[in-house]
Amino acid sequence: MKQHAGTRALVGMLALALTVGIAVAGCAPAAVDSIRPAAVDDVLPIYADIVVNENLAYGERDGQPLLLDACQPADAAASALNNGPRRAVISVHGGSWRSGDKADPAWRNVCEWLASEGFIAFSVGYSLAPGHPFPAGIDDIRAAISWLRAPEQVEAYGYDPALIGAFGGSAGGNLVSLLATSGAGPWDVGTRVAAVVDLSGPIDLTTAGLDMLPDGFAQRQLDYLGCADYDRCDAAAAASPNHQVDPSDPPQLIVHAEDEYIPAAQGQLMADALRSAGVPVTLETVPGDGHSLELLDDELRGQIVEFLRGALR
Repeated sequence: MKQHAGTRALVGMLALALTVGIAVAGCAPAAVDSIRPAAVDDVLPIYADIVVNENLAYGERDGQPLLLDACQPADAAASALNNGPRRAVISVHGGSWRSGDKADPAWRNVCEWLASEGFIAFSVGYSLAPGHPFPAGIDDIRAAISWLRAPEQVEAYGYDPALIGAFGGSAGGNLVSLLATSGAGPWDVGTRVAAVVDLSGPIDLTTAGLDMLPDGFAQRQLDYLGCADYDRCDAAAAASPNHQVDPSDPPQLIVHAEDEYIPAAQGQLMADALRSAGVPVTLETVPGDGHSLELLDDELRGQIVEFLRGALR
């Protein structure tokens, strides 16, 4: 366990727009997936008085532990920031389902930022394709929710197990949207969640969505789906959140940029499916070509916090 003291938030926020597009694997082009500036750790915000408990095992796959990091305010009284009970939020990194890391500086920043707002945040690592194709990743995310609902974690971190939300970007946005639409019924049991924030998530992984995606992304999807082609790929619909929607699903906040890598039309597909089922949804399209965490300016951070506090109550 470690505690960050002091803050370089101002420097970090000014540099974030320049660095996070490289720091975050997201669903970015192959040349960008695993490259980031050596100095990125020095420019991302470090939030004061946040405790980070790293590499907690929430399950295992192929004999290897599945790990997450927990971020929380050092002072329990900080839960007052939530104007009520303590809530838990998982964050799910991007990387075209094949790369990325829960502890990447940009995603560690997300974990600490959510904790600085009074949430108990959990940055989740999950199995990656092509070695572990669908449904391995979403099964791991569901396992993390089950772990969060166990009495041991609830007691250790002091959150309400009925109030669990999810935040994801790019491939992580797809996964949290699929988490939200998987299954049916109450949001406070099993692997259900009560609110989802999706930044730049690819939504329809079937052939119907291909013309909305950039060149070369179809092969990444096939690798993730474990399919040789789309003609014989039942996993494509199963991995598409808009194909799983029902009226019992939780509210979502979906955000895309106007000219980004994963087009806003993908978010529109999800919003249309949710609205048709009577599920509350907010779709925001912001100017520019930012992708995933690149969208996180002060205004959007405030909107996300307001959404999560309102939905998790």
